[in-house]
Amino acid sequence: MEEEFQRIARLPPYVFERVNQLKAQSRAAGNDIIDFGMGNPDLPTPPHIVEKLVETVRNPRTHRYSASKGIVGLRRAQARYYERRFGVKLNPDTEVIATLGSKEGFANMAQAITNPGDVFLVPNPTYPIHPFGFIISGATIRHLPLSDDTDFMEVLDKAVAHSHPKPKALVLNFPANPTAQIVDLSFYKEVVRYAKKHDIILLSDLAYAEIYFDENARPPSILQVEGARDVAVEFTSLSKTFSMPGWRVGFAVGNENLIRALTRIKSYLDYGAFTPIQVAAVTALDSPDSVIQEIRDTYKERRDTVVDVFARAGWHVPAPAATMFAWAKIPPIFGDMKSLEFSTLLLQEAHVAVSPGIGFGEYGDGHVRIALVENEQRVRQAGRNLKRFIEDYSREKKSA
Repeated sequence: MEEEFQRIARLPPYVFERVNQLKAQSRAAGNDIIDFGMGNPDLPTPPHIVEKLVETVRNPRTHRYSASKGIVGLRRAQARYYERRFGVKLNPDTEVIATLGSKEGFANMAQAITNPGDVFLVPNPTYPIHPFGFIISGATIRHLPLSDDTDFMEVLDKAVAHSHPKPKALVLNFPANPTAQIVDLSFYKEVVRYAKKHDIILLSDLAYAEIYFDENARPPSILQVEGARDVAVEFTSLSKTFSMPGWRVGFAVGNENLIRALTRIKSYLDYGAFTPIQVAAVTALDSPDSVIQEIRDTYKERRDTVVDVFARAGWHVPAPAATMFAWAKIPPIFGDMKSLEFSTLLLQEAHVAVSPGIGFGEYGDGHVRIALVENEQRVRQAGRNLKRFIEDYSREKKSA
């Protein structure tokens, strides 16, 4: 049976799958690929969290179905975290839901709130689930083209004025993946005021709340703004904060009506994460700040090494203030080369993998994302490979 399914047809070829295929082919040929592509933390989960998992899994009662909303203890732990970190008090029964990572939570929120013909405002470039969660749900997307010198509110106002019907929701993602852009609380205050004026839902992705490198760049929560809960839900994850990507533990918190809608959708789709994982996640959330600081310090050291080593090789990479990513323009010597072409050439000739910017939206082309997931020794090897690659390309270009 050959049939084209409409929702699948709306999805373009996954750019990162093309890069992954090239990496697999190169490795099969015996090449050592230094991989800055996928944002897949390589650091081990802190031992005390793993020990709690092992302890809990030995109890056969925890092997039964769990709760799609998350066990009570986990929702209470998330509420404690928000009060401790942001000074925000949440009701764990009505304003908190556990998700299978923030990605699943975001996608299912899209399913819960999307009606046929709805318009959603999404930054571009951005993490793919932000637009495609809504596209899969049948919505129409209006992109907000963003760069370092963009006036966000100006772009937003223009998009709202030219959207018919008026937009239902706006996606926010700060610190941003892939660009690492950060904002302060005054930005959120302005956005909340605007959203209330125009009756727009705010969906804030705060997955990188704890990966920052300067106290002045400490990311706030949109829920710190008075009245934000009237219009906003925020998504967080333990994946990067505690190096738990494979555990699939995230949260949505905020507006009761939106949390209720997500809870209803999830009740039909899953029984929540394995209970021992949820119990261990409580231990993670109640960890002392020193646990997070150790992970944060590692990413800072890697960031500094990447910036220094790549600069010595002839590639300027701006130092991100937050996230586990650097967002860099393609080196000028490669001219008008597109990001997928450059990433492919870099992989084939230098055996260094990065994520092409086009994978995060058309306004990301001309850039690549570099994930800080290789240790210092590997970064320095990448620098040596990169230096040879740039020098060889420069000679070939001059002789052409």
